[in-house]
Amino acid sequence: MIRAVFFLFLATLIWGTTFPFQKMVLSGVSPFIYNAVRFGIATIVSFFLFGKGNFLKGSLLGLVLSIGYITQIWGLTITEASKSGFIASLYTVFVPFFSYLIDKERITKTQLLAFSLAMVGSYLLSGGIKGFNFGDFLMFICAVSFGLHVVLITKFSRNEEARNLLFYQFLTVTMVNVVFGFKGNWLLPLKTCMVAIYSALFATLFGIYIQLKYQKLIGSNASALIFLAQPITSTFLSYLLLKEIFSPSQILGALIMLAAFLLSSMSLRKVKKAKN
Repeated sequence: MIRAVFFLFLATLIWGTTFPFQKMVLSGVSPFIYNAVRFGIATIVSFFLFGKGNFLKGSLLGLVLSIGYITQIWGLTITEASKSGFIASLYTVFVPFFSYLIDKERITKTQLLAFSLAMVGSYLLSGGIKGFNFGDFLMFICAVSFGLHVVLITKFSRNEEARNLLFYQFLTVTMVNVVFGFKGNWLLPLKTCMVAIYSALFATLFGIYIQLKYQKLIGSNASALIFLAQPITSTFLSYLLLKEIFSPSQILGALIMLAAFLLSSMSLRKVKKAKN
């Protein structure tokens, strides 16, 4: 249990770093081409490390993930990195819905409170309705896709080894992005390639492998609450690296999200007691 929480938290911190890093290098770069390069690298490495695996389940995960990453990277080129990070974190709100619909996992009262706080915090930090733009809408679609992806990972990984759900998942995302970015400029700047390699190896290959290996041990809802650390990380780094400035309401939203993350520890203790 402790091992699962530790590795899921580590993966979450890595995911949080990708928002400001990608924001720094995506100006003038096609998000489809960037995604194709990032997941192409992950596809090649996963093939040599783990082989092909399960085609049907891996491809289905890849289709859902494709929608999430296309809208995420596209939206990131339009809206602020910190703002996009928090809107994307709304996927934690969709997890309980998909979790019950697909996996019959019920939400606890503590989890419900934490998810509610997360939604309020995300709303405030995004600037509310007044600050909503097309980039934010894309990030919202991203959140729905990632919420579904989290639950499907829990469901599929219970009957399939983690190594068998990587190659076709990454290959599907790569091919979808190749189709959309086929006519674009595939000559990427060196700094963009470096971020793509970092994201491919750590955020994609390592992060999703950790999800497949450990998420099933504590369930989708508890895992989603751990993932609240992602927008907190992206916000902190966006302030340090991109010098993004927050309004009082955005600061309040960030604090509420932090409260939701801390509250999630109560949910995790309940899960641990239930396992024992």
